[in-house]
Amino acid sequence: QALSEIAGMGGGRGNLKDMRAHLLAERRVDMRGFCYPSDFQKSPYLSARGNIASVFHGSTEEGYKAYHADKYDEDKNPNGIINFGTSENKLCFDLLSKRLTQNDMNLMEPPMLQYPDWKGHKFLREEVARFLTYYCKAPAPLKAENVIVLNGCGSLFSALATVLCDPGEAVLIATPFYGGITQDVFLYGNVKLVYAYLDSKITGSSTRPFQLTVEKLEKALLDARAEGVTVRALILLNPQNPLGDIYSLSELRDYLEFAKRHELHVIVDEIYMLSVFDESAMFHSVLGMDRLPDPQRTHVMWGISKDFAVSGIRFGTLYTENQDVANAVASLCYFHGVCGPVQYKVAQLLRDRGESVASNWINQVFLRANHARLKAAHTYVTDELKTLGVPFLNRNAGFFVWTDLRKYLRTGTFEEEMLLWRRFLDNKVLLSCGKAFECSEPGWFRIIFADKTHRLQLGMQRIRKVLEEREKEILAEEKEQPCQSDQDGKADSTDEVIFVSRHQEPTCAGTSNLGDLIGLLQQQMRSSDWLQKNTAEQFA
Repeated sequence: QALSEIAGMGGGRGNLKDMRAHLLAERRVDMRGFCYPSDFQKSPYLSARGNIASVFHGSTEEGYKAYHADKYDEDKNPNGIINFGTSENKLCFDLLSKRLTQNDMNLMEPPMLQYPDWKGHKFLREEVARFLTYYCKAPAPLKAENVIVLNGCGSLFSALATVLCDPGEAVLIATPFYGGITQDVFLYGNVKLVYAYLDSKITGSSTRPFQLTVEKLEKALLDARAEGVTVRALILLNPQNPLGDIYSLSELRDYLEFAKRHELHVIVDEIYMLSVFDESAMFHSVLGMDRLPDPQRTHVMWGISKDFAVSGIRFGTLYTENQDVANAVASLCYFHGVCGPVQYKVAQLLRDRGESVASNWINQVFLRANHARLKAAHTYVTDELKTLGVPFLNRNAGFFVWTDLRKYLRTGTFEEEMLLWRRFLDNKVLLSCGKAFECSEPGWFRIIFADKTHRLQLGMQRIRKVLEEREKEILAEEKEQPCQSDQDGKADSTDEVIFVSRHQEPTCAGTSNLGDLIGLLQQQMRSSDWLQKNTAEQFA
């Protein structure tokens, strides 16, 4: 539809403002993540598809470009942008640089410089199968013939969308989710996303904010079908980005059974599976299940960019028992291959999980240090948020904290959320706003914490500055013109506190732990009219 509308606009440089409004108004069945600049002009040098590709971006891409043009450097550019927006682990360069430059990494033989099997060199696929068998706790050895290697999980999403869906068909996904998937599935395959919208409301003692349920998946699927949309697959992110949730075994089984009932493929992205940094948290891989409800429609992705802190090395792998899917994806590997020397280095890296301590670099050295560093960085950022009285989801996986800044939005709109995002960027700290993840509630932001201490400290100082300034502005505005939502008694985010503790059910303000309560009170007492608004009766 979008292609035909652009092509039919006529003229070499027609304005797309009206079409932009139309596309963004289609909440469920049209393209997602589409964000035209208001002054966009159609290029006469590009096809209709090329024009779409040239402007297919959102705040994430805009901020990413700004960051690369003005990167913070402690010595060369101390006033540059600190990047809390891109999900990268910057804590382990010392470990990886040492390991990747050792002599065993540098083998060069003729096959390394020749065309490989498009699925990947056999030695690498065998090593991936053994690696996943070990870390996914598979009940039986996984097979190399079911492994395909591509240059990153973005390419895998693109390839799977192309071979599982026809143009105009759709994939089901719960929001909020990693927004890059929108681009992955649409740009090549013209595949849409259907959303199961999650929200922060806690409806009972056994529920949590943004909880994915089969009921929500059923509703989204039925709504899409009612609008004539064909849904072919379900995407699951586990651990979830940006929430940090880890699905339980029973939840995974429920999602897979739902997909089987509706004959949906399930694409399971487990790219953060080794980035669970608290021993109390338990990750369950789909590949570790005793029985898959529909093995021919279950496809699991993993890569090294997150778990091994090497996002610059483009490597992703797919495990599927369906040889039709494997062969179709492999045909696209011609465009998304991994060069021979890198395949060899990755195989050597994955081989370091040996049974003896001497050869078990992954467990004894890397994962132990990485988890300790992730936990320390996470603790620092969340302690700072508590001091500011900012609610957040306290999870134990990934590199991010899903943070509730709704109280800093006076009108509670996505336009206001974007203004706050730009204000952070103007103050030289890049965050990701909720709209970039298709969050249904304006005001949520993702903060990346997997960074060195000096950058975390400076970045949090800049965040504090913006929030304190914004708080003063809201107080001044409220004195001049009370907000209607306040008059209606609408609870703000500090009243619905979501300091969610690790592996505990969400608590209300009255039962939150002491550290959370202190942070909340410190924030409230900064407001000059706090006592007037919070009487003894209300506090009780």
